[in-house]
Amino acid sequence: MGVFGGKYMTDCRDEFPAKWFIDAKLCHEQHDPKLNYFGVNASQPLSVWRRKGWIYYEDPRGWFQWYCRYYMGRRCLDDERQIKRWRAMRRHIAQTEKHCKPEDTGCRPKQRQALLNWAYDSRKM
Repeated sequence: MGVFGGKYMTDCRDEFPAKWFIDAKLCHEQHDPKLNYFGVNASQPLSVWRRKGWIYYEDPRGWFQWYCRYYMGRRCLDDERQIKRWRAMRRHIAQTEKHCKPEDTGCRPKQRQALLNWAYDSRKM
């Protein structure tokens, strides 16, 4: 659908099923918010994630890399922490449900893009 400005995980495609990338909107050169589903930037740079200690050493690209590997069946020491972080996105779901009609994808686009980056499709809420 368009997440992380198309830049995310462009250098590790061989690790994941090819079908995941068939319609992917990728940009190898740089983060391009226009490639995001909602057309806005809702990401912090990876440097911020590193500085805050949110990066687990086995997943240097962050939460989404962990999530893809977890989905593929890998289990690791960081699972509990990452699942807690994913569940914490619930507050953003509550805000979009409170302030937006489900079909109004123009309402709170940055928040909806952040949810999509965390694997929540706000169009279905």
